Amino acid sequence: MREQIGILVQLQEIEIETNRIKSVLAGVSGKISGLDAELSDAAQEIEKGKALIDELRKKYRSSESDYQANLSSYNKSQERLSAVKTNKEYQSILKEIDDMKAKNSGIEEAMLKDLDVIETAEKEVSRLKNEFLSIEERIKGEKNILIDETEKDKTNLAALEEKWGSISKNVSPELMRKFNMVRERTRGIAIAPVFDSICSGCNMNIPPQMYNELQRFDSLKFCPHCQRIIYWGKETSMS
Repeated sequence: MREQIGILVQLQEIEIETNRIKSVLAGVSGKISGLDAELSDAAQEIEKGKALIDELRKKYRSSESDYQANLSSYNKSQERLSAVKTNKEYQSILKEIDDMKAKNSGIEEAMLKDLDVIETAEKEVSRLKNEFLSIEERIKGEKNILIDETEKDKTNLAALEEKWGSISKNVSPELMRKFNMVRERTRGIAIAPVFDSICSGCNMNIPPQMYNELQRFDSLKFCPHCQRIIYWGKETSMS
């Protein structure tokens, strides 16, 4: 029984490592999706900046069009001054000219502000593009690392499965059946050592008589609390 218990301990260690690798592999897809999302977010920020610049330029062109139309009206009003015949008409045209000058002055001021905003937005987009290239390079490197680690984990997983198959052949069919049954019931941890009368699987005390019997390794014992297979933990030659 001592030898059989030792084999079960080895199988448990293989099981734990196998589950760890499977958990890592299961998380790889999520990590890659997260990296892709990060890159996509960076690209969207650039597109938002470019869209803002397009809107600002459209607004600037509209203001420029208004300015030119107003300037044309201003020049026509200037020409009309030479043809006026009454003082009232003269004063009326002068007022039109002053209004158009004031309007164009406001348009010019707004256009200058728009140019400043466009320049700032263009600098921000340029910064975002450089940042995107940096993020893209980093993510490419992280993906390559994940892919390399995934291949190694798959190789290790295959080796562990082969090792499990090889070692499990040395366990009696009845004992293997019990081991698998407990493994399913306890979510993977089927066997646990006992130290100082305490089951390491559930941290509960086992009866003194059972603890004494464990040291003889003459029969299979189960923890009365968690139902795991238990063995004397001070035995160090299991692995």
